[in-house]
Amino acid sequence: MFIDEVMLELYAGCGGNGCMAFRREKYVEMGGPFGGNGGCGGNIVFEVDEGLNTLLDLRYKKIYRAENGEHGKGKGCNGKNAQDLIIKVPVGTVITDEKTNLIIGDLTKKGDRVIAAYGGRGGRGNMAFQTRNNKAPAYCENGEPGEEKKVKVELKLLADVGLVGFPSVGKSTFISKISSAKPKIADYPFTTLTPNLGVVRTKDNRTFVVADLPGLIEGASKGEGLGDKFLKHIERTRVIAHIIDMSANDLRNPIEDYNIINNELGTFSKKLLEKPQIVIANKMDMPNSKENLNKFKKAVNCEVYEISAIKGEGIDKVLIKLADMLDKIKKEPLYEEEKFESHVLYKFNDEEPFEIHKENNIFVVTGEKIEKLLKMTWFSADESARRFSNKLKRLGIDDKLKEMGIQEGDIVRILDYEFEYRN
Repeated sequence: MFIDEVMLELYAGCGGNGCMAFRREKYVEMGGPFGGNGGCGGNIVFEVDEGLNTLLDLRYKKIYRAENGEHGKGKGCNGKNAQDLIIKVPVGTVITDEKTNLIIGDLTKKGDRVIAAYGGRGGRGNMAFQTRNNKAPAYCENGEPGEEKKVKVELKLLADVGLVGFPSVGKSTFISKISSAKPKIADYPFTTLTPNLGVVRTKDNRTFVVADLPGLIEGASKGEGLGDKFLKHIERTRVIAHIIDMSANDLRNPIEDYNIINNELGTFSKKLLEKPQIVIANKMDMPNSKENLNKFKKAVNCEVYEISAIKGEGIDKVLIKLADMLDKIKKEPLYEEEKFESHVLYKFNDEEPFEIHKENNIFVVTGEKIEKLLKMTWFSADESARRFSNKLKRLGIDDKLKEMGIQEGDIVRILDYEFEYRN
C-alpha cells in the first residue's frame, strides 16, 4: 500500500528533576549542597532510510513519545540523558509543523536527519544554585517539559521527469518500456492507483528517474479523481512530460486534454507551469492520429515528439531529448528558506509574555513562559516557592493584577494550580 501523507503527534521527553541533597560526612565540616542535575529528555528525530519508499509504517502509530531524562541524585550525581527517538522515513519526506505551517525538515538525501521536537533540559539540583550569598540553597528545579507538536509528514517523490496526462493515454505503458518498472496496464481509466518510479538509461548511458503520476482529470487540483493526492509529487520534478493520446479515443479532444491538464497544474501551483515541459504524442500507430497531430500543432505552439509506446517506436529520441534538457537544468531546493522553521527570525517586541483574564472572579494567567516556569518549580520547598513568586513580580504580573483590581485573598490560577494573592 502506497501511503504518502500522515499526521503525527510528537511528545519529546521531559528533563529529569534536579535533586536536593546535602553533604554529611564525618570529617567534612559545613558540607553544603550535594544534589545533582537531572538528565535531558530525548529528542524526536526523523531520519532517512533508503530502504523505505512509503510512509506505511507511520500509518498505524500516530503518537510518538520520547523517554524522559533521569532524575538527579545525591553526592553530586547528574541524571542520565534520555536517548533520542528515531523515526525512519523515505528519501523525499517533508515534515511540517501543523500549528505554524512552517517546514521543520525536507529530507532529500541519504543521511539526512532533523530534530522535529526537542527534549527538555534537566532541572538543576541545589548544587547549581549555590552562591556567595546563599551557601546552602534548600531547593532544586524540576525538569523542563519536552516540546509537543502535531506535524504533517508528506512524501514527495524524488524524480527528474514527471509523466502527466489523462487516464489511459499510455503513461504506464511508456514507463514500462523505458525502465524496469512494472505498473498495472489495462484499457480502463484509473488503472494506475499509485505513482510508479522507473530508472531510465539512454543509449549514450545517461540515467535519470521518471515518475508516472496517476489520476489527472479536470478538477484534479480541487479533489476530483486521484490528482489532488498525487499532484504534489510533480513539485520535485525538473521536467514535465505531457503524454497525449493522439488517436482521440473515447471521443476525447487532444487539444482540450492538453489545456485542461496544464490548467490543473497551474491551479495546484503556479511554479509547475514554470517548469520545462515536453509534449509526447502517443498512439501514433492508430488511425486518425496524424490528422489529429496536425490540428494539435496548429493550435498549440510547441515541439511535439511522436511515439507509439506499445510498439516502442520513437521512444529513444524522446529519452535523448529528456536527458539533454536535464543536463541544462540545475537541481534546486523545493522550498524557499523563509518557509523553514530554522530560518524564521524571531524579534523581541513590547508585548507582555503573558495574558490575564477573569473567570468567575478568578484571575487566570496564561503564557508559554509562565507555564513552563510553573512546571519547573519545586513547590515542596518554601524557598523555591518564593523564588517563583519573585520571578512573577519581575515579569510584571503583580503590576498587571493590581491594574485589574485584584484584592487580598483573591485567587490566581496558572494551569491547574491556584494561588491566594498576598500583597
